[in-house]
Amino acid sequence: MAVADASSLDNRSIAVLIPCYNEAITIGKVVDDFRRELPGATVYVYDNNSSDGTADIALEHGAVVRHEPRQGKGNVVRQMLRDIDADYYLMVDGDDTYPAEAARSLLEPLVAGEADTVVGDRLSNQSYEEENSRAFHGFGNDLVRWLIKVLYKFRYDDVMTGYRSFTYAFAKTLPVLSPGFEIETELSIHAVDKGWRIAQVPIVYRDRPEGSFSKLSTFSDGAKVLRMIGSLFKDYKPLGFFLLLALVSVIVGLILAIPIFIEFAQTGLVPRLPTAILALAFAGLAVVLVVAGLILDTTVKGTRRQWELECYRVFAEARKRLEDSGRV
Repeated sequence: MAVADASSLDNRSIAVLIPCYNEAITIGKVVDDFRRELPGATVYVYDNNSSDGTADIALEHGAVVRHEPRQGKGNVVRQMLRDIDADYYLMVDGDDTYPAEAARSLLEPLVAGEADTVVGDRLSNQSYEEENSRAFHGFGNDLVRWLIKVLYKFRYDDVMTGYRSFTYAFAKTLPVLSPGFEIETELSIHAVDKGWRIAQVPIVYRDRPEGSFSKLSTFSDGAKVLRMIGSLFKDYKPLGFFLLLALVSVIVGLILAIPIFIEFAQTGLVPRLPTAILALAFAGLAVVLVVAGLILDTTVKGTRRQWELECYRVFAEARKRLEDSGRV
Protein backbone atom coordinates (compact mmCIF):
# COMPACT_ATOMS: atom_id res chain seq x y z
CA MET A 1 0.00 0.00 0.00
CA ALA A 2 1.14 3.55 -0.59
CA VAL A 3 2.55 5.41 2.35
CA ALA A 4 0.20 8.18 3.41
CA ASP A 5 1.04 11.33 5.28
CA ALA A 6 -0.37 11.45 8.82
CA SER A 7 -2.08 14.72 8.01
CA SER A 8 -4.45 12.83 5.70
CA LEU A 9 -6.04 11.00 8.63
CA ASP A 10 -9.35 12.83 8.25
CA ASN A 11 -9.67 11.56 4.66
CA ARG A 12 -9.53 7.90 5.66
CA SER A 13 -12.29 5.46 6.51
CA ILE A 14 -11.98 4.80 10.26
CA ALA A 15 -14.03 2.40 12.38
CA VAL A 16 -14.03 2.82 16.15
CA LEU A 17 -14.82 -0.61 17.61
CA ILE A 18 -16.30 -0.73 21.11
CA PRO A 19 -17.18 -4.18 22.49
CA CYS A 20 -19.58 -3.76 25.42
CA TYR A 21 -21.16 -5.75 28.21
CA ASN A 22 -23.15 -3.80 30.84
CA GLU A 23 -21.43 -0.43 30.41
CA ALA A 24 -24.51 1.81 30.79
CA ILE A 25 -22.70 4.16 33.19
CA THR A 26 -19.89 4.98 30.76
CA ILE A 27 -20.87 4.13 27.18
CA GLY A 28 -22.60 7.45 26.42
CA LYS A 29 -19.50 9.45 27.36
CA VAL A 30 -17.19 7.08 25.46
CA VAL A 31 -19.23 7.39 22.26
CA ASP A 32 -19.41 11.18 22.61
CA ASP A 33 -15.66 11.47 23.24
CA PHE A 34 -14.67 9.45 20.17
CA ARG A 35 -17.19 11.16 17.93
CA ARG A 36 -15.69 14.47 19.05
CA GLU A 37 -12.06 13.43 18.52
CA LEU A 38 -12.71 11.57 15.25
CA PRO A 39 -15.68 13.33 13.65
CA GLY A 40 -15.23 11.50 10.36
CA ALA A 41 -15.13 8.04 11.91
CA THR A 42 -17.98 5.60 12.41
CA VAL A 43 -18.38 4.48 16.02
CA TYR A 44 -19.60 0.89 16.36
CA VAL A 45 -20.87 -0.48 19.65
CA TYR A 46 -21.32 -4.25 19.75
CA ASP A 47 -23.55 -5.15 22.67
CA ASN A 48 -22.76 -8.54 24.19
CA ASN A 49 -26.03 -9.44 25.97
CA SER A 50 -26.10 -6.41 28.25
CA SER A 51 -29.00 -6.21 30.70
CA ASP A 52 -28.61 -2.55 31.72
CA GLY A 53 -29.62 -0.70 28.56
CA THR A 54 -26.10 -0.21 27.20
CA ALA A 55 -27.25 -0.62 23.59
CA ASP A 56 -30.06 1.93 23.89
CA ILE A 57 -27.76 4.54 25.43
CA ALA A 58 -25.12 4.01 22.73
CA LEU A 59 -27.76 4.41 20.03
CA GLU A 60 -29.01 7.65 21.59
CA HIS A 61 -25.47 9.05 21.49
CA GLY A 62 -25.03 8.35 17.79
CA ALA A 63 -23.24 5.02 17.66
CA VAL A 64 -24.01 2.27 15.18
CA VAL A 65 -25.24 -0.50 17.49
CA ARG A 66 -25.09 -4.20 16.73
CA HIS A 67 -25.59 -7.27 18.89
CA GLU A 68 -23.41 -10.32 19.42
CA PRO A 69 -25.17 -13.19 21.27
CA ARG A 70 -22.06 -15.34 21.83
CA GLN A 71 -20.73 -14.24 25.20
CA GLY A 72 -17.11 -13.15 25.45
CA LYS A 73 -14.94 -10.31 24.18
CA GLY A 74 -13.09 -12.53 21.72
CA ASN A 75 -16.37 -13.55 20.12
CA VAL A 76 -17.37 -9.90 19.79
CA VAL A 77 -14.06 -8.87 18.20
CA ARG A 78 -14.25 -11.76 15.74
CA GLN A 79 -17.69 -10.66 14.56
CA MET A 80 -16.67 -7.01 14.38
CA LEU A 81 -13.80 -7.80 12.03
CA ARG A 82 -16.04 -9.99 9.90
CA ASP A 83 -18.75 -7.35 9.61
CA ILE A 84 -16.88 -4.08 9.25
CA ASP A 85 -14.69 -2.83 6.41
CA ALA A 86 -12.55 0.26 7.00
CA ASP A 87 -9.11 1.59 6.10
CA TYR A 88 -8.18 1.68 9.78
CA TYR A 89 -9.65 0.30 12.98
CA LEU A 90 -9.43 1.69 16.49
CA MET A 91 -10.50 -0.75 19.20
CA VAL A 92 -11.27 0.49 22.71
CA ASP A 93 -13.15 -0.72 25.77
CA GLY A 94 -16.44 0.92 26.68
CA ASP A 95 -15.54 1.53 30.34
CA ASP A 96 -14.09 5.06 29.89
CA THR A 97 -10.62 4.07 31.11
CA TYR A 98 -8.87 5.02 27.86
CA PRO A 99 -8.60 8.64 26.66
CA ALA A 100 -10.24 9.47 23.34
CA GLU A 101 -7.72 12.33 23.09
CA ALA A 102 -5.05 9.72 22.26
CA ALA A 103 -7.02 8.32 19.29
CA ARG A 104 -5.11 10.26 16.64
CA SER A 105 -1.78 9.25 18.18
CA LEU A 106 -2.77 5.60 17.79
CA LEU A 107 -3.91 6.06 14.19
CA GLU A 108 -1.20 8.28 12.77
CA PRO A 109 1.57 5.60 12.63
CA LEU A 110 -0.80 3.50 10.51
CA VAL A 111 -1.61 6.31 8.09
CA ALA A 112 2.06 7.27 7.83
CA GLY A 113 2.94 3.68 6.87
CA GLU A 114 5.13 3.22 9.94
CA ALA A 115 3.11 0.44 11.58
CA ASP A 116 0.46 -2.17 10.92
CA THR A 117 -0.80 -2.20 14.48
CA VAL A 118 -0.41 0.25 17.37
CA VAL A 119 -0.66 -0.63 21.06
CA GLY A 120 -1.87 1.89 23.63
CA ASP A 121 0.70 1.48 26.40
CA ARG A 122 -0.60 2.17 29.93
CA LEU A 123 2.47 0.96 31.81
CA SER A 124 5.45 3.05 30.67
CA ASN A 125 4.16 6.21 32.35
CA GLN A 126 2.93 4.35 35.49
CA SER A 127 -0.63 5.62 35.01
CA TYR A 128 -2.03 2.08 35.24
CA GLU A 129 -0.26 1.43 38.56
CA GLU A 130 -1.47 4.73 39.97
CA GLU A 131 -5.13 4.22 39.01
CA ASN A 132 -5.58 0.45 39.15
CA SER A 133 -6.02 -1.02 42.63
CA ARG A 134 -6.06 -4.67 41.42
CA ALA A 135 -2.45 -5.64 42.11
CA PHE A 136 -2.63 -9.08 40.55
CA HIS A 137 -3.73 -7.57 37.22
CA GLY A 138 -0.40 -5.75 36.95
CA PHE A 139 1.47 -8.89 37.97
CA GLY A 140 -0.37 -10.90 35.32
CA ASN A 141 0.47 -8.34 32.65
CA ASP A 142 4.15 -8.46 33.64
CA LEU A 143 4.15 -12.26 33.55
CA VAL A 144 2.63 -12.40 30.07
CA ARG A 145 5.04 -9.73 28.82
CA TRP A 146 7.96 -11.77 30.15
CA LEU A 147 6.70 -14.99 28.56
CA ILE A 148 6.26 -13.30 25.18
CA LYS A 149 9.76 -11.84 25.43
CA VAL A 150 11.21 -15.29 26.20
CA LEU A 151 9.20 -17.17 23.59
CA TYR A 152 9.03 -14.59 20.79
CA LYS A 153 12.03 -12.28 21.43
CA PHE A 154 9.93 -9.09 21.39
CA ARG A 155 9.45 -6.65 24.26
CA TYR A 156 5.95 -5.31 24.72
CA ASP A 157 5.50 -2.43 27.14
CA ASP A 158 1.86 -3.45 27.64
CA VAL A 159 0.26 -6.70 26.45
CA MET A 160 -3.19 -6.62 28.06
CA THR A 161 -4.27 -3.14 27.01
CA GLY A 162 -7.68 -2.82 25.41
CA TYR A 163 -6.71 0.25 23.36
CA ARG A 164 -5.29 -0.69 19.94
CA SER A 165 -5.40 0.27 16.29
CA PHE A 166 -4.68 -1.73 13.16
CA THR A 167 -4.91 -1.64 9.39
CA TYR A 168 -7.41 -3.29 7.07
CA ALA A 169 -4.83 -5.94 6.10
CA PHE A 170 -4.07 -6.76 9.73
CA ALA A 171 -7.76 -7.05 10.59
CA LYS A 172 -8.72 -9.22 7.62
CA THR A 173 -5.87 -11.70 8.09
CA LEU A 174 -6.29 -12.08 11.87
CA PRO A 175 -7.59 -15.52 12.89
CA VAL A 176 -9.44 -14.84 16.16
CA LEU A 177 -9.46 -18.09 18.12
CA SER A 178 -10.06 -16.99 21.70
CA PRO A 179 -13.64 -16.46 22.91
CA GLY A 180 -12.96 -14.19 25.90
CA PHE A 181 -10.48 -11.75 27.43
CA GLU A 182 -7.56 -13.76 26.03
CA ILE A 183 -8.12 -11.79 22.82
CA GLU A 184 -5.59 -9.12 23.92
CA THR A 185 -2.86 -11.74 24.29
CA GLU A 186 -3.82 -13.33 20.98
CA LEU A 187 -3.58 -9.99 19.18
CA SER A 188 -0.16 -9.35 20.70
CA ILE A 189 1.27 -12.77 19.85
CA HIS A 190 -0.19 -12.78 16.34
CA ALA A 191 1.46 -9.43 15.63
CA VAL A 192 4.95 -10.55 16.65
CA ASP A 193 4.70 -14.05 15.20
CA LYS A 194 3.60 -12.87 11.77
CA GLY A 195 6.16 -10.08 11.59
CA TRP A 196 3.73 -7.15 11.55
CA ARG A 197 5.18 -3.71 12.22
CA ILE A 198 4.26 -2.76 15.78
CA ALA A 199 4.26 0.71 17.34
CA GLN A 200 3.69 1.40 21.03
CA VAL A 201 2.20 4.72 22.12
CA PRO A 202 2.07 5.69 25.81
CA ILE A 203 -1.42 6.70 26.97
CA VAL A 204 -2.82 7.99 30.26
CA TYR A 205 -5.00 5.32 31.86
CA ARG A 206 -7.79 6.23 34.26
CA ASP A 207 -9.65 3.86 36.55
CA ARG A 208 -13.33 3.09 36.11
CA PRO A 209 -15.76 5.68 37.46
CA GLU A 210 -17.67 4.93 40.64
CA GLY A 211 -20.41 2.36 40.10
CA SER A 212 -18.69 0.74 37.12
CA PHE A 213 -17.21 -2.72 37.66
CA SER A 214 -14.68 -4.81 35.77
CA LYS A 215 -15.86 -8.10 34.27
CA LEU A 216 -12.33 -9.49 34.33
CA SER A 217 -11.67 -12.29 36.81
CA THR A 218 -8.02 -12.07 37.86
CA PHE A 219 -7.42 -15.78 38.39
CA SER A 220 -9.81 -17.56 36.00
CA ASP A 221 -9.17 -15.16 33.11
CA GLY A 222 -5.46 -15.15 33.98
CA ALA A 223 -5.40 -18.94 33.69
CA LYS A 224 -7.14 -18.68 30.31
CA VAL A 225 -4.49 -16.22 29.11
CA LEU A 226 -1.68 -18.58 30.14
CA ARG A 227 -3.41 -21.47 28.38
CA MET A 228 -3.76 -19.28 25.30
CA ILE A 229 -0.02 -18.53 25.32
CA GLY A 230 0.74 -22.25 25.56
CA SER A 231 -1.70 -23.07 22.78
CA LEU A 232 -0.38 -20.36 20.46
CA PHE A 233 3.22 -21.37 21.23
CA LYS A 234 2.34 -24.94 20.18
CA ASP A 235 0.52 -23.78 17.06
CA TYR A 236 2.99 -21.11 15.95
CA LYS A 237 6.30 -22.68 17.08
CA PRO A 238 5.72 -26.43 17.36
CA LEU A 239 9.39 -27.38 17.09
CA GLY A 240 10.32 -25.29 20.14
CA PHE A 241 7.23 -26.50 22.02
CA PHE A 242 7.89 -30.19 21.43
CA LEU A 243 11.64 -29.85 22.01
CA LEU A 244 10.78 -28.41 25.42
CA LEU A 245 8.51 -31.38 26.16
CA ALA A 246 11.22 -33.75 24.89
CA LEU A 247 13.74 -32.13 27.22
CA VAL A 248 11.38 -32.66 30.17
CA SER A 249 10.93 -36.30 29.12
CA VAL A 250 14.70 -36.82 28.91
CA ILE A 251 15.21 -35.28 32.35
CA VAL A 252 12.55 -37.53 33.90
CA GLY A 253 14.10 -40.55 32.16
CA LEU A 254 17.55 -39.66 33.50
CA ILE A 255 16.21 -39.19 37.03
CA LEU A 256 14.80 -42.72 36.83
CA ALA A 257 17.81 -44.24 35.07
CA ILE A 258 20.79 -42.81 36.98
CA PRO A 259 20.20 -44.82 40.22
CA ILE A 260 19.85 -47.95 38.09
CA PHE A 261 23.14 -47.23 36.28
CA ILE A 262 24.89 -46.67 39.61
CA GLU A 263 23.50 -49.90 41.04
CA PHE A 264 24.48 -51.81 37.91
CA ALA A 265 28.01 -50.44 38.08
CA GLN A 266 28.30 -51.54 41.68
CA THR A 267 26.62 -54.97 41.51
CA GLY A 268 26.32 -55.88 37.84
CA LEU A 269 22.59 -56.40 38.41
CA VAL A 270 19.43 -54.60 37.37
CA PRO A 271 17.03 -55.45 40.19
CA ARG A 272 14.47 -52.72 39.38
CA LEU A 273 13.50 -53.83 35.90
CA PRO A 274 10.12 -51.97 35.80
CA THR A 275 11.89 -48.69 36.60
CA ALA A 276 14.46 -49.37 33.88
CA ILE A 277 11.67 -50.02 31.37
CA LEU A 278 9.93 -46.80 32.43
CA ALA A 279 13.17 -44.84 31.94
CA LEU A 280 13.52 -46.28 28.43
CA ALA A 281 9.89 -45.37 27.76
CA PHE A 282 10.58 -41.73 28.63
CA ALA A 283 13.63 -41.77 26.33
CA GLY A 284 11.48 -43.18 23.53
CA LEU A 285 8.81 -40.56 24.22
CA ALA A 286 11.44 -37.85 23.83
CA VAL A 287 12.34 -39.18 20.38
CA VAL A 288 8.66 -39.27 19.36
CA LEU A 289 8.19 -35.67 20.57
CA VAL A 290 11.18 -34.45 18.56
CA VAL A 291 9.88 -36.17 15.42
CA ALA A 292 6.39 -34.71 16.00
CA GLY A 293 7.90 -31.24 16.41
CA LEU A 294 9.86 -31.56 13.15
CA ILE A 295 6.80 -32.72 11.20
CA LEU A 296 4.54 -30.00 12.62
CA ASP A 297 7.22 -27.35 12.07
CA THR A 298 7.25 -28.24 8.36
CA THR A 299 3.45 -28.05 8.29
CA VAL A 300 3.41 -24.65 10.02
CA LYS A 301 5.97 -23.26 7.56
CA GLY A 302 3.75 -24.37 4.68
CA THR A 303 0.73 -22.74 6.34
CA ARG A 304 2.72 -19.55 6.87
CA ARG A 305 3.57 -19.42 3.16
CA GLN A 306 -0.13 -19.66 2.33
CA TRP A 307 -0.90 -16.95 4.88
CA GLU A 308 1.74 -14.67 3.31
CA LEU A 309 0.15 -15.16 -0.12
CA GLU A 310 -3.26 -14.35 1.37
CA CYS A 311 -1.73 -11.16 2.82
CA TYR A 312 -0.66 -10.08 -0.69
CA ARG A 313 -4.25 -10.48 -1.85
CA VAL A 314 -5.62 -8.51 1.12
CA PHE A 315 -3.04 -5.73 0.66
CA ALA A 316 -4.07 -5.44 -2.99
CA GLU A 317 -7.71 -5.35 -1.91
CA ALA A 318 -6.95 -2.59 0.61
CA ARG A 319 -5.12 -0.55 -2.02
CA LYS A 320 -8.04 -0.92 -4.43
CA ARG A 321 -10.41 0.31 -1.71
CA LEU A 322 -8.33 3.48 -1.39
CA GLU A 323 -8.02 3.98 -5.15
CA ASP A 324 -11.74 3.48 -5.75
CA SER A 325 -12.58 6.07 -3.11
CA GLY A 326 -9.98 8.53 -4.38
CA ARG A 327 -7.95 8.43 -1.17
CA VAL A 328 -4.67 7.42 -2.83
